Amino acid sequence: MIPTSFLPNSEDSKAAIPSQADSQTLPFREPLKHLLIGSSKAVTSTIHYLQVIGYADVGDWSQLLPTGNAGEFMSILSRNIVVQ
Repeated sequence: MIPTSFLPNSEDSKAAIPSQADSQTLPFREPLKHLLIGSSKAVTSTIHYLQVIGYADVGDWSQLLPTGNAGEFMSILSRNIVVQ
């Protein structure tokens, strides 16, 4: 079962597909997922650093989830980026 924190919400899905009228004036946006895997301290530290440099807010990331390997956790960030 996939945790709900890894599923995009309906607003994110709609934002990734512009209408034909918009496609002439707006650049195409494509979904991109960032996955951090490491110790809970390393993942949390990286998430906070990415907020400090203005890339992503801490609340944009999923909760820490165990990977199944001892002492290893993961967190994911989904974004829609402009593709040119």
